[in-house]
Amino acid sequence: MNKYILHKELLTNKELDFVRAEFGTNADNKGYFYSLQTANDIELPLLREQLGCDVSKLSEQFNGEQVRLLVTDMDSTLISIECIDEIADMLGIKPQVSAITEAAMRGELDFEESLTQRVALLKGLPIDKLQRVYDERLKLNPGAEELISYLKKANIKLALVSGGFTFFTDKLKERLGLDYTLANTLGIEKGCLTGKVSGNIIGAQAKADLLSSLSAELQIEPHQVMAMGDGANDLLMMDIAGLSVAYHAKPTVQARTDIQINVGGLDTVIDLLKA
Repeated sequence: MNKYILHKELLTNKELDFVRAEFGTNADNKGYFYSLQTANDIELPLLREQLGCDVSKLSEQFNGEQVRLLVTDMDSTLISIECIDEIADMLGIKPQVSAITEAAMRGELDFEESLTQRVALLKGLPIDKLQRVYDERLKLNPGAEELISYLKKANIKLALVSGGFTFFTDKLKERLGLDYTLANTLGIEKGCLTGKVSGNIIGAQAKADLLSSLSAELQIEPHQVMAMGDGANDLLMMDIAGLSVAYHAKPTVQARTDIQINVGGLDTVIDLLKA
């Protein structure tokens, strides 16, 4: 038996009838979402289109009450922007950098090489421009604060791991009370960016390694770990997590993940944990 979650607060009678016809059983109203169990194999894309909401399929092995760690990407996942693109905008080169970012997130370019190429274009930018990006452009994605609040109440650790930069992850860690962060460090000299990354680049393997090391540190098993992201450099960590969540992600990422969130906000993850 598989459990299906319909991520919609209220279904109309017509929608409930449609669900009953598709699944052969009634959906139970859980407050902010509906759930049901069935052995039927349902075509989720059609169901999502008919209901206008996200629909998730959870295996019977998944138990949200046992989850103890969520590892999430930052850019375009926890927050609504790609920080490097907005930094580039301060130099008037956002289109060039955004094109590289998009290709890398789709998995068409090697992430490490693409990051080196993009950071090089930022050489000479005064670091006060980074603060402007944080103050003026960085916004949390809808539902982020609700999700973080729930994780704290449920004693689930939250790790923010990013191919972006420590300038932003450090600030978010302090602001949101995150448990762990990992990101790239921008080289700075005389108050300006050097165009290089200091230390090893945090890419796909580093993200996966962090998930593994935190699991060992917390003495938890894969089924107790969730990983969430939107780009190709998130796939390695999502492959080893007990449950992988693609958040408004690229098609290549959605095709390889357990859960796809394309309509709702980050608080949709709470439904999975409560299901």
